[in-house]
Amino acid sequence: MRTPLKIRRILATAVVAAVTTPALLLSVSPALADAQQSAASQERQAGDRDKPSIEELEKAAEQAQKAYDEAVAAEKAARLVVDAALSDDAPLAVAASAAKKEAEAAATAKENADTALADAKAALAALPETASDEEKAAAEKAVADAEAVAVAAASAKTAADEKAAAAVKAADDARVAAVREYDKVQKALAAALKAKEAADKALADAKDEEPEEPNEPGDCVPENKLDTVVKGLPSKIVAGSTTDFSLRVTNGTKKTMDEVYPFVYFHATDNGGYNVIDDAFHLQWSTSASPTWKNVKYGTVGPVNSLKGGSHADVKLRLKVDAKAPAGHGVAFVAGEYINDDESCGGNFPEEYAFDLLPAGSTPDDVDDAEPDKTKPGTPDTKPQGGTSDTASDSGSLADTGSSSPLPQLAAAAGAALVLGGAAVYTVRRRRAGSIS
Repeated sequence: MRTPLKIRRILATAVVAAVTTPALLLSVSPALADAQQSAASQERQAGDRDKPSIEELEKAAEQAQKAYDEAVAAEKAARLVVDAALSDDAPLAVAASAAKKEAEAAATAKENADTALADAKAALAALPETASDEEKAAAEKAVADAEAVAVAAASAKTAADEKAAAAVKAADDARVAAVREYDKVQKALAAALKAKEAADKALADAKDEEPEEPNEPGDCVPENKLDTVVKGLPSKIVAGSTTDFSLRVTNGTKKTMDEVYPFVYFHATDNGGYNVIDDAFHLQWSTSASPTWKNVKYGTVGPVNSLKGGSHADVKLRLKVDAKAPAGHGVAFVAGEYINDDESCGGNFPEEYAFDLLPAGSTPDDVDDAEPDKTKPGTPDTKPQGGTSDTASDSGSLADTGSSSPLPQLAAAAGAALVLGGAAVYTVRRRRAGSIS
């Protein structure tokens, strides 16, 4: 939802305050803006004194990204080492395989030598008593030769077994070392990723919290082709009554206004002119798209969505006045502003509809509709912050409305509303947060 500007609250409050301090209100906008900016700046300085700057956070994020990139590269390299170490083609694996084959061959040789020795011994034992000395000597020599071969084969087998065991151990140790190193690299990569994410988040959070740049004049533009006209508001209103009337907002431009926010605020005083009775007025609004009656808060009505160029929309309004409200005089301030999806914005000056407030039980005759006074109060030295200036008219702001008792206080209030309304429309950028249907 797009939230209307807080300036609406300022405007509504200003209208009331202008009754007693019009001169102050006519100059409050720039002073208030400067004060708010100064206070906000001091608050930021106090709160951010121990916080790293955006530049420092950007540098930290850059360093964290670099460390992460290096960790990714190290992980890839370590994975290649592991794959090579676990491969059967690894040099140590090849050596271990050859050593195991040599050990197997030595074992076979020893087995054959042992068999030959056993056969020689059996042949010697099988000689008959009639065997000659030459036969006995030959058999004994065969046994001795077989024993020598068996001893040598046993020794070779032992050496081959030891060599094979050492080669297998070397290959296994290399594999284990590669896997352990890879585990360290993986943990380092995870830590680098965590540090990178933390640095990125800290930077993003800081940017989100970074104060927005002050609004430059000209962000919004005056748009006199945005027309807001009230119909059916009586020029005499009885306390305790309920009055239905309407507001028509017209987009006189050729472009669609994505969201239009009409503004309606009732201000009144008793006949003495100093007792403000705004709280006695309760305003509600509804439209065909949103038929449920809703309370008007701080003058906000709508919004009206997607108002095409050359088209208009009607808003129903219902005013209830407390029965205890005293007789007096009042003014309804009516204006409008728009905000587009591209954040361009603007609006028109408030217009004043003056009326008399009659005591409860009155039955007025010949009640006409209140008509707008389009005179823009001010002096040659009074300019809204948007840069628009208007020369004061010779007549009071209520004198042209037909009000039976125009009050200087109401005229001053209208002037204050005009100035502050201009400030709202011409120098304050609306911040979007969605849309109200």
